[in-house]
Amino acid sequence: MLDVVTWTVDPAIFTIFTREIRWYGLFFAIGFLLGYQIEDKIFKHDNAPAGWCDKIFIYVVIATVIGSRLGHCLFYGWEYYSAHPLDIFKIWEGGLASHGGAIGIIIALLIYSKRVTHRNPLWAFDRLVIPVALVGALIRTGNLMNHEIFGHPTDLPWGFRFIENLHQWHYLGAEPIFTAPSHPTQIYEAICYIIVFILLMYMYWKRNAGDRPGLIFGVFLIGIFLSRFCIEFLKNNQEDFEENMILNMGQLLSIPFVLAGIYLAIRAMKQPIVSGRIENIKPKQK
Repeated sequence: MLDVVTWTVDPAIFTIFTREIRWYGLFFAIGFLLGYQIEDKIFKHDNAPAGWCDKIFIYVVIATVIGSRLGHCLFYGWEYYSAHPLDIFKIWEGGLASHGGAIGIIIALLIYSKRVTHRNPLWAFDRLVIPVALVGALIRTGNLMNHEIFGHPTDLPWGFRFIENLHQWHYLGAEPIFTAPSHPTQIYEAICYIIVFILLMYMYWKRNAGDRPGLIFGVFLIGIFLSRFCIEFLKNNQEDFEENMILNMGQLLSIPFVLAGIYLAIRAMKQPIVSGRIENIKPKQK
């Protein structure tokens, strides 16, 4: 039988001029760098014009940061941020929501498709979500390093004691129960996202799923947000207002994404195959 892990990793790698450089930020950055490399190979495989990958990277980075921050403020902390609107800009204090990031990316790709590719937005969605699944796994690893977003008490042998984060620890009266390990839900989600990433890579490179507009995007939405929906049953609530809810905010926000994914996947399988390769694009005249 495995021993329970007492998680004592320092969230900060080092400190520069009183500012901590955290593992979370490092994993976030690594995710974007790896994502760019994967996306670049995909765009080259589809003969996309030079510059398309650089532009989508810029759109996505900006949309992820803005969308994640606004998602947290609107979905999880509106009561506070509506009274302190300037604090919305204090990203360094923490508070990002993946559903907000997803909405931000969707809006950004609609704009990107209209301004850059002039193609069906599903072309960009199908190709972008492949590395996004990997980025999601790395971000959840960052949550693990931050001792945050973990689960209910468990007697399973792989439980983690997150003793560094008393704010999220399980309380009995006024005393924290240090003897009750928690579900390491960050690891559960990271594993699910890696599985989705591997599946999407297989679909694109081995099954030519990029020629069925919306199929990869649909499978991504189902795999990521259905995993999130299920794992939320094991998580601690992120905000006090969720205590009396049958489904928490993360689950309610996941349902539309799962339904959209099912619709897109079914629709894609019924539509004729359309080559995803970019052909006959002439350079602009200077």
